[in-house]
Amino acid sequence: MPEIVLSGLSFSWPDDTPVFDHLSATFPGGRTGLVAPNGAGKTTLLKLVAGVLKPSAGSVTADGVLGYLPQDLPLSGEPSVAEVLGVAPVLHAIAAVESGDAGEAHFTTIGTDWDIEERTRAQLDRLGLDVALDRSLGTLSGGQIVSLGLAAQLLKRPDVLLLDEPTNNLDLDARHKLYAVLDDWSGCLVVVSHDRALLDRMDRIAELDRGEIRFHGGNFTAYEEAVEAAREVAEKNVRSAEQEVKREKREMQQARERAARRASTASRNLGNAGLPKIFAGTMKRNAQESAGKADGTHAARVGAAKAKLDQAERARRDERKISLELPRTEVPAGRTLFAGEGLRARGLFPAGVDLAIRGPERIALTGPNGAGKSTLLRLVQGDLAPDSGSVSRADGRIAFLSQRLDLLDDDRTVAENLAAAAPALPPSHRMNLLARFLFRGSRAHLPVGVLSGGERLRATLACVLFAEPAPQLLLLDEPTNNLDLVSTGQLESALTAFRGAFVVVSHDERFLAGIGIDRWLRLADGDLHG
Repeated sequence: MPEIVLSGLSFSWPDDTPVFDHLSATFPGGRTGLVAPNGAGKTTLLKLVAGVLKPSAGSVTADGVLGYLPQDLPLSGEPSVAEVLGVAPVLHAIAAVESGDAGEAHFTTIGTDWDIEERTRAQLDRLGLDVALDRSLGTLSGGQIVSLGLAAQLLKRPDVLLLDEPTNNLDLDARHKLYAVLDDWSGCLVVVSHDRALLDRMDRIAELDRGEIRFHGGNFTAYEEAVEAAREVAEKNVRSAEQEVKREKREMQQARERAARRASTASRNLGNAGLPKIFAGTMKRNAQESAGKADGTHAARVGAAKAKLDQAERARRDERKISLELPRTEVPAGRTLFAGEGLRARGLFPAGVDLAIRGPERIALTGPNGAGKSTLLRLVQGDLAPDSGSVSRADGRIAFLSQRLDLLDDDRTVAENLAAAAPALPPSHRMNLLARFLFRGSRAHLPVGVLSGGERLRATLACVLFAEPAPQLLLLDEPTNNLDLVSTGQLESALTAFRGAFVVVSHDERFLAGIGIDRWLRLADGDLHG
């Protein structure tokens, strides 16, 4: 079966920040889930395997044809579905031949792909993507674009397939179709994902931790159980080693105190015995040497205990958690923050939709991909004007976290983006805030353009949530995309404590169940049902 082999792989960012140093590993055939905290290098590793990035040392080999679905797919533009799928030239050549143009160049372009339209349609159908081949990319939803990107890779008939967060923005139906496609996969598959349901369909889990890869047989649930067992052992070993260091230090101190008392007693006894000074000096030196040897023995035991503690602490997992507290916002229960009547936009709501948001409501907006959920959020925020209908908004800022994560300046650093969003915040406070979002030290001064998807989401969260003034209404479009499981839990806690209103679009059922939703809306077939 095809496999991926990493040999002595090294890579650093242009500012010399190291990511990998002589990393070696083999990804065998079958399905492998690659997991690690955000920023550990998962996306970078896939880009190195795909050839998007070049290692500074070492090599990467992947057998056969390689397909790669990045997480930063283009979410706008005028290319057609056929152009994104890479089948447009063949379709144009077939159309030319069928119209009577028998030019040799057309037959060269077509090759053996006379059935390309049928194969393309079948691949789109497998993924639940019912879109015309001449439709432009900019008219598709984020979930449809992800499915389209996967279809483009599958049409290559790859031997090795790399998927970076493939269920981002997918509705439940699209997710289950993706699961079915991957269940039938027979080549070498490496998936980076925080989707537990997808990871539970893997043959093995590869954990990227501190620049090394460890493989665990079985699915994600088995991996979590093994990790938890190892964590408990590591914590127990750390506590035991800490107690041993304390005990050895205490015994060393007690030995020193006993030696000092003996020396003091011996000195008084020698003086009372009237011995010659030469004998008294010899006995004193012998006592000091004996005490020194004993002290050295205890010091060595303390050193050994500290080394054991250091080893135990290295074995303990470093779970980096964001510390997320949303701005303190109080919204009166009766206040109307937004009211829209008969809203129509981009042909998505032909009958018009009505929506009112009052007080500190917690609203979940659900519905299939392409129904217009993101468009409706943009109408609420004011970024998009309705084609018809009326809109009114209360005073106060509406903060919008777009699933496109396109709010930040890629050429500016994380710190510079936050300074632009919150200029009145003192620089020291901004750096402390970024540290809470895991941008510490030099990480805060990286350009946004080089960040992983999870890091970009954390940077966008910081800038959106803490821009001035504090928001009264949050609009969150797939906020858990690219967030690791620990950070998702932190976001749940922050939203639970938030005293303003929010509307969240998400297909993550566990996340929605954990944030205290009090109103559910479903957008489907142009209508909003509550």
